Amino acid sequence: MRKRIFDIIQIDNKNDIPSRIFDFSLTSVIIINILVILLETFDYLSEYRTFFHIVEAITTFLFCVEYTLRLWTADFLYPKSSKIGARFRFIFSYDGIVELFTILPFFFLSGFIAFRILRVVRIFRLFRINTQYDSFNVITSVIFEKKNQILSSIFIILILMLASSLGIYNAEHNAQPEAFQNAFSGLWWSLSTMLTVGYGDIYPITTIGKIMAMFIELLGVGVVAIPTGIISAGFVEQYTKKQNCDTKFIEMSEIGEILVDDSSKLLGKSITDIQKDYDLKIFVILRSGLTIVPTENLTLLANDILIVQSDKLK
Repeated sequence: MRKRIFDIIQIDNKNDIPSRIFDFSLTSVIIINILVILLETFDYLSEYRTFFHIVEAITTFLFCVEYTLRLWTADFLYPKSSKIGARFRFIFSYDGIVELFTILPFFFLSGFIAFRILRVVRIFRLFRINTQYDSFNVITSVIFEKKNQILSSIFIILILMLASSLGIYNAEHNAQPEAFQNAFSGLWWSLSTMLTVGYGDIYPITTIGKIMAMFIELLGVGVVAIPTGIISAGFVEQYTKKQNCDTKFIEMSEIGEILVDDSSKLLGKSITDIQKDYDLKIFVILRSGLTIVPTENLTLLANDILIVQSDKLK
């Protein structure tokens, strides 16, 4: 029975009618729950708030049932772990954390009501928008690949913020001791000035402070452009990979062979990266007369032959 329940609550099991019904039903419950949360904010609908609260309680109860079922069948999701270990893995997994934080604000943590909007993420999950071959994964892949450059640009931003805060303090402290009490008082001003045009709540009134603000605003344009350019370049690289993949495999039959030579882009990549970047299903790897079953962390070597299948070739 647990195995059957696990099969039903799995996402996007197109060959199982009860599973598809479950997916669409859960999607409807999530939409109703989010709609009720939004309607509760309208003052002229205050007479219906009791009804809204009842609907929210029912939908939250259904979320609790679903979470319990996923926790109960977690050992089928992580077959290599023990039952207790599998349940802990689910609790601390991305999906488990998202589902838990969409439930908790109803019972307590009412100040964290914004967490309820995470239910929108669950809709994405139901439609497999965040699976490993989709656009959301491209975003995470770009951020992961460019993490060093992004961290470097963030470090530069922090240094400029601290320098701006210290500079504006020295320029404005005597004129505005309440606004700029110490070197850290200008952090809010420096952040809003570098990343926007300021909010007008704190601004320099001295000549030196105004000149400094103009230079900081000009620096802010360049500072914002650094991480934006890095991420944009990453998207171009990912798009180029996809295009190269389409060109490279377009004339292959549905199942084919790929030779990994010294100039191949696949050389040195792991099986997980290849399946993610090129949308390939790798069946076996032929290496020096051996037939190797691919595993997630296996790295390709020169002269490896891949037996692959691509959905794009169907």
